[in-house]
Amino acid sequence: MELDQILIKLNVSRETLSILNKYKELVISENNKINLISAKSANEFAERHIIDCAQAIDFIDKNNKICTDLGTGAGLPGIVLAILLRERNIDIKMNLYEKSYRKSIFLKSVSRELKLETEIFQRDVFSEKNLVTGTILARAFKPLPVILELIEKNFKKYTNLIIFMGKNGKQVLKSTIKEWKFEYKEKESLTNKGSFLLNIKNISK
Repeated sequence: MELDQILIKLNVSRETLSILNKYKELVISENNKINLISAKSANEFAERHIIDCAQAIDFIDKNNKICTDLGTGAGLPGIVLAILLRERNIDIKMNLYEKSYRKSIFLKSVSRELKLETEIFQRDVFSEKNLVTGTILARAFKPLPVILELIEKNFKKYTNLIIFMGKNGKQVLKSTIKEWKFEYKEKESLTNKGSFLLNIKNISK
């Protein structure tokens, strides 16, 4: 899928499409220096990354002014969603946690160049305490039970968790609900058959 086809799928302006395209170019250029994404997914960037990340936007709590992306890597999904939130005139700051120094430097550079409302934390989020946010995002970060443990121990306040689940996600969810209590809604992935997103609230053990 070509990047300009996103204009139809996401209903974004030409200006936002240009920003998404610039972000793609920055990631692919930096990928030659440090490992941000796989070579295969770089060739399918629009669908594998832009659209895949964008589908989480409807689950984001729009009433809270902060959203937190755990282990963002190349800025996926945090940077993509920051671009799209601005497109919709939604005033939310995106906090990006990435413990890699080089990736964090890249994220800061991208945020400056694209003039995004972000804050980059070059830290291990597992070492943080009393975190406060609205929505928490997790894509290709850690297994669901590990993320739930992190949220219970390290977050003082949050609204919901959006996590991207792979093809074995149903099995993971089934085993996780034996140990954890939470409310959730599922959303079938637009880009990966058998994969889905979970919108989780009210987590307790």
